[in-house]
Formats: sequence, C-alpha cells, structure tokens
Amino acid sequence: MQDEYRTVARAGVHETEINRSRFLCALAPAATEREAQEFIAGVRKEHADATHNCWAYVIGADAAVQKANDDGEPGGTAGVPMLQMLLRRDMRYVVAVVTRYYGGVKLGAGGLIRAYGGAVGEALDHVGTLTRRRFRLATVTVDHQRAGRLENDLRATGRTVREVRYAEEVTIEIGLPDAEVDAFRAWLADTTAGTAVLTLGGEAYGDA
Repeated sequence: MQDEYRTVARAGVHETEINRSRFLCALAPAATEREAQEFIAGVRKEHADATHNCWAYVIGADAAVQKANDDGEPGGTAGVPMLQMLLRRDMRYVVAVVTRYYGGVKLGAGGLIRAYGGAVGEALDHVGTLTRRRFRLATVTVDHQRAGRLENDLRATGRTVREVRYAEEVTIEIGLPDAEVDAFRAWLADTTAGTAVLTLGGEAYGDA
C-alpha cells in the first residue's frame, strides 16, 4: 500500500497554444471512476464544438484504475501521453481532459504526444498539487478533567485532531503515521499519567 500520493489541489483549467491549435487542459480531483466520467462528460458538453476532447484518469492510491482515450486523434498520441504524465507526477484520484481546437497546422505524431502530455504537465503546475500521506486512525479516551489540556497539547505538537466527542468520557479522534504509534503511546501515558486509553483503528489518507 502506498505511503503517500499526490493529487490536484482543486479543479482548474490551463490553456496553451501550439502551432495555432488551442489546447485547454481541465483537471479535477476524482474519488471514483464515476466522478471522473461525469467530469469528462461535463467538459465534452461544454466544448462540444471542439476538434477533440481527449482524457485520462487515475483512481486509487496504488493507481489501480488507469484509463485514457484519444477521442479521434491517432492512436496513442493523446490519451496515453496524458496518462503517462499523470503517473510520472505520482498523481492519483485525478482526471484530466485536454480539449483541442485545431488551428490548421498538423503536428505529427511526435508533436501531438508532446502537446497533450505537455498540456497536462503545465496544467498540474498551474493548478497546484498536494500530497496525501497514509496514517492510522486512532481514538484517545480521557476524562473531562484532562481533555481540554490534552486536546491543546495534541494540536500544539502538530497532531491532526479529527473530532472531539463529549460523553461520560471525552473521545478525541486523531491521525497517526504508523511509525509514530509507539512513541505517541509513550507520550500519551506520560502526559495523562497513564489515564488515557489509545485505540487504533483503520487506515486512511490525509493532507501531509
């Protein structure tokens, strides 16, 4: 399982012009294949008059789903170089659509590969990316007397406090890198005089 991956910070569009052809690369985060396909459909509808709307997407932290489409460009000159650029940049859960408005000058196979791959690379630089790291979900259960100070200490030491619930006792949900679980357990025991209980849950990804 991947320890980290990168994805786009937000949806966005970046335009480049090569030999009078306009290339508009639309990028968006996509949690599922369906989200990716809905985004592609939206761009195709918006640019129904374009010469081509080529696309690629990568879903899964381990890039389990990889798909690309040339949309009428010569085979392997559009969707595949777009996909390769996403993978080269370690991008996951992302969809890219490059819309081309033909400008009257043929680019040739090599030119198309460079244009489509380059459009995705430039759009990634323009839109911005962020890294998500794998962490262990954990719950700290503590008495009300110590809860406020413990929550402050957790935030002060850079821990991600995901949720705080108040009942008979207070439960604080946090995220921990696997490598830090033992050290955190020792810190928690020291900070709360051994009164807090740490329960480890499943794994998830969060902002680095």
